[in-house]
Amino acid sequence: MDRYKSRGVSAQKEDVHAAIAGSDPGLFPSAFCKIVPDDLTGDPEWCLAMHADGAGTKSALAYLYYRDTGDVSVFRGIAQDALVMNLDDLLCVGATGPFLLSNTIGRNARRVPGEVLGEIIAGYEGLARQFREWGITIISTGGETADVGDLVGTLMVDATVVTRMRRDHVIANNRVQPGDVIIGLASFGQTTYESRYNAGIGSNGFTSARHDLLHPEYAARFPETFDPDLEPALRYSGPFRLADPLPGTPVTVGQALLSPTRTYAPLLVELLRLRSDRISALVHCTGGGQTKCLRAGRGIHYVKDHLFPPPPLFQTIRRVTNTAWRELYQVFNMGHRMEIIGAPALVPEVERLASALHLEVRVIGHCEASPDAPRNRLTVHTPGGVEVYQV
Repeated sequence: MDRYKSRGVSAQKEDVHAAIAGSDPGLFPSAFCKIVPDDLTGDPEWCLAMHADGAGTKSALAYLYYRDTGDVSVFRGIAQDALVMNLDDLLCVGATGPFLLSNTIGRNARRVPGEVLGEIIAGYEGLARQFREWGITIISTGGETADVGDLVGTLMVDATVVTRMRRDHVIANNRVQPGDVIIGLASFGQTTYESRYNAGIGSNGFTSARHDLLHPEYAARFPETFDPDLEPALRYSGPFRLADPLPGTPVTVGQALLSPTRTYAPLLVELLRLRSDRISALVHCTGGGQTKCLRAGRGIHYVKDHLFPPPPLFQTIRRVTNTAWRELYQVFNMGHRMEIIGAPALVPEVERLASALHLEVRVIGHCEASPDAPRNRLTVHTPGGVEVYQV
């Protein structure tokens, strides 16, 4: 992963996993999020799930867009990125709320004025109202806004979400077995609950995507948006301005990159209510892209041989950079960002729910016994050939 790693980013976060290897894995070690006993009440039938994540370097791109266009509303999408990256991870353990939300903003106050903060808070509030329509309660508990200009060139937008749930409702991701199917929920297109076409990138891979696509003029105009030690050849080295049309889509390059991270809550909440007993695992394909499933189950060979064709944004990244397909599928979701793994009988129900939402869905693969058991293996059929990944 030469391009990604050369920018100081790791898709697999090997050093992070090594650092926490000796830590308590919680009640359900294979679950998508760490789950701990509910020591707040002492009830042995309940547990607590807590998650922290954020918009990452997408917030630096929003700052650039704001400074270039004057459109401060772009930061409402950044609030959605931070919240959905947490909520959809927690949905993967079967949690449906109510949820407590705390937001954290670290900004350079010389460059990021109060109107930006107002839009971020409004973004959280607006999305919380939308979640209530889907039967999910999100309660804001405030947060922290820190002026840390010595540390941050623009701003960081993060969130922490916590919920309480019954232990027997947990999706522990430990029931994956040969014969299970892998159902992918598309990351691109336009659902009934989105106001505009979504390019599908979510909130991962932005350290590469924005530098690979955007024109060198942005490096000169906005040096605060990147690491000054980054090699010149890796800084904003692409052909596009923000207002340029993205080929194959109804949006500009800037709008495509800043597409708010799609939530799958409207489908997952209903599926968990109806068919949780048939779900072997839920996997949110965020950091690590299509390799995220490798941490679910034991002794499983995941075969992804019917993936969505890469959406236009990812095709453009490939065309501009000629990045290896192997790297692209580890850094980006490449077309679907949520996987439902379970019995084939799940497929009609998922298709029915997705159709009502205008959300594209397909069976993108299946599970076999791993030839390297107890290790997991992943085989991905990409447009450039077959790639094999292992843990």
